[in-house]
Amino acid sequence: MAGVKLEKLEKTYPNGFKAVHGINLDIRDGEFMVVVGPSGCAKSTALRMVAGLEEITGGKIWIGDRVVNDVEPKDRDIAMVFQNYALYPHMSVYKNMAWVLKLKKIPKDEIDQRVRRAADILGLTEMLTRKPKQLSGGQMQRVAVGRAIVRSPKVFLFDEPLSNLDAKLRVQMRVEISKLHNKLKNTMIYVTHDQVEAMTMGDRICVMELGRIKQVDSPTNLYNRPANTFVAGFIGSPSMNLVEAKLTFDDGTCYANTDHMHLRLPDEIGHKVKHYDGKPVHLGIRPEHISSRLANKEATDNFFKTEVFVVENMGNEVYVYFTPGNNQYIARADPGLQIKSGDVHEMWFDTHHVHLFDRETKENLIHSPKTK
Repeated sequence: MAGVKLEKLEKTYPNGFKAVHGINLDIRDGEFMVVVGPSGCAKSTALRMVAGLEEITGGKIWIGDRVVNDVEPKDRDIAMVFQNYALYPHMSVYKNMAWVLKLKKIPKDEIDQRVRRAADILGLTEMLTRKPKQLSGGQMQRVAVGRAIVRSPKVFLFDEPLSNLDAKLRVQMRVEISKLHNKLKNTMIYVTHDQVEAMTMGDRICVMELGRIKQVDSPTNLYNRPANTFVAGFIGSPSMNLVEAKLTFDDGTCYANTDHMHLRLPDEIGHKVKHYDGKPVHLGIRPEHISSRLANKEATDNFFKTEVFVVENMGNEVYVYFTPGNNQYIARADPGLQIKSGDVHEMWFDTHHVHLFDRETKENLIHSPKTK
């Protein structure tokens, strides 16, 4: 096994477009690192550079104690699982998994041992004689993973491997891949645009935007201590409410003023932003920290009367959309409150959980990251 280190990694295409902007990332030996971001953020490009499938135009890639910039993909001791399964349709599951070992002239007995061990790990033993057309999408993806396992690589690379599966299969396969990591203990780098996959699978998560790394942290820290507005808005489902506000102080108490609301902030937050008196900021609050006053009757401030315009009933919880002034908010409520579209409710904001971001730098002013 081996760790992976990206050092000032860059990618510029011949037309001058710079896709990757000098990123640094240190992935520990045996770690499950998820790289997540929206389409076009260059996460797959970075992964393909690690694999040797994309040319590097700057920086270094280390796998273990070796710089692999000029090492051929086949000699990097990595195995990659792609979005499309890329199985040979005329070959059985067994032959698909054994093919790469046969090309390497591995002894037949060892090939058989490796293939059957991988099949046992992935629950494919009963399917070894089948052709790909006889398999479901989830089974084909497991074969693709098995083909990677038999190589016994130092590092596994996954490029959006579940995006072609339906919702139920995606959940099943992400559990299977997590279980696989727990068994093998190999270093795994997993690229996805799905932040739910990222949050449920990664030991740590690298969040990317437009070829730059915005934060690398544990799932808990990304959610509770986002470093900037991009991470705050990208991580979480539903995403964090982010609105423009102006901070003012009255007799030592800090208030966040939007176009419709006057939120009193706790003293511990006010102390951290004294130098922002009179300045505009971005205010963030997650849906679970906004609720109906019916569930918080003891609240004496930070509640506002507003009309509810959409209610999404998810069964175990309800998402309530409302618009005080020009800003739209979403709250997560208890379905027992039976809130309906068109109702007028007093919504309460738990300001102990607000985030404040610098309007220019977009950085979090009160919750700096605690990187693991």
